[in-house]
Amino acid sequence: MAQSDMGKQIIYRILLVIALTIILGVGAGVLQDVGQLGKIFVMLAIPFIGFLFIRGLTLWQRILIALIAGLIVGMVVGGFATSIRPVGTLFINLISMLIVPLVFSTLVVGAASTGDLQKLGRIGGKTIALYLITTAIAITIGLILGTFFQPGAGVALQADLTAEAKEAPSLVETLLNIIPRNPVSSLANAQILPIIAFALFVGISITLAGVKAKPVLTFFDAFAETMYKMTGFIMDYAPYGVFALIAGVAGQYGLDVLLPLAKVIVLVYVGCIIHALVVYGTMVKVWAHLNPFRFFKGVSDAMIVAFTTTSSSATLPITMRCTQDNLGVSKDVASFVLPLGATVNMDGTALYQGVCALFVAQVYGIPLTFGQYIMIIITATLASIGTAGVPGAGLIMLTLVLQQVGLPLEGVALIAGVDRILDMARTCINVTGDSCVAVVVAESEHELHPPVDVAV
Repeated sequence: MAQSDMGKQIIYRILLVIALTIILGVGAGVLQDVGQLGKIFVMLAIPFIGFLFIRGLTLWQRILIALIAGLIVGMVVGGFATSIRPVGTLFINLISMLIVPLVFSTLVVGAASTGDLQKLGRIGGKTIALYLITTAIAITIGLILGTFFQPGAGVALQADLTAEAKEAPSLVETLLNIIPRNPVSSLANAQILPIIAFALFVGISITLAGVKAKPVLTFFDAFAETMYKMTGFIMDYAPYGVFALIAGVAGQYGLDVLLPLAKVIVLVYVGCIIHALVVYGTMVKVWAHLNPFRFFKGVSDAMIVAFTTTSSSATLPITMRCTQDNLGVSKDVASFVLPLGATVNMDGTALYQGVCALFVAQVYGIPLTFGQYIMIIITATLASIGTAGVPGAGLIMLTLVLQQVGLPLEGVALIAGVDRILDMARTCINVTGDSCVAVVVAESEHELHPPVDVAV
């Protein structure tokens, strides 16, 4: 066995031991509080982990099986399923560990390897334009669905609803904060936009320094490759993390919480599917000359991980690997487009704004004018940049939209209870949109070279 394969297997087995230890340890402590059926499902879940080791299945197949099994176990076992969340938390911690070093090193290499500042500016302009266009389309889809299907009709208000909304930074403040006063602090605190700016400055400076800076570029190139390898073996742990996360969510919420807002949830999910199939499918087919089915298959790992972790940033290492290895996007394009998209591209979140804004208006019996519809589109599109990198950006954006069109902010509380469920769909679409734009931009720069099995 090659030394690299041996090291990968050792790390893989260590992760498995940790996962099994957490499940068995937590399970032993609380199993007595679960009914007989729950015990059966827990016992079935443990050997299920071994099933995910089957190497005949591709990674996305194992992740999908884990997602479905986690959903079933969570719904049957109920609240007990939340006790295995530490396994999912471990997975999130592992991929979060990769974000800063991977983003910084790949952006430095991408900017330095381009060697053409005009090309870098051209890629940036295309990227921002496509992100804004797809975001505006997404919220329009949300508004159309909300108008025709009336998700707020017949929903009874609760008198004790309260909503505490975080204050969003102004657009000017966000733009100023892009340039870090202390890049080391930005790296330590995983502030993605300042990290992107600093990495671009470093990469451009390496280009300007010429031959003298060649060792620096070589170092970052080797470091980025190391991060890609680390991403590969951490992803082998993904099925276990996905299983634990989905089981925990399904067990925590259950049908009692979901049914009153079922229409909102269904509309957001349907809207996300429409946006993905119609908008992204058309873009990759027409502009990138790539079979849409092959595109979605290529990014399936990233989509499922985004769905379960509800974090575009945490999914970023997997997204970069999928677009480069499965779809053939060049490292130069992927290292710029994807980190930027993970913070400013929020198609799924924008679509959610459209559905939820109309839901709140309908619950409170407030009719909206055509001008207010336009204002929702503009506000949500700009807010996707203004709230970039802010924790809980979805609810903050919703607050901004409600304020702008004069709807009660208490409506945020109606949505907050199931926001985690909605966040899963919108994050999945956010990540898919990042990948779609990366493919289109790469094709426009003649830097899209799909593997044979992904080509049209």
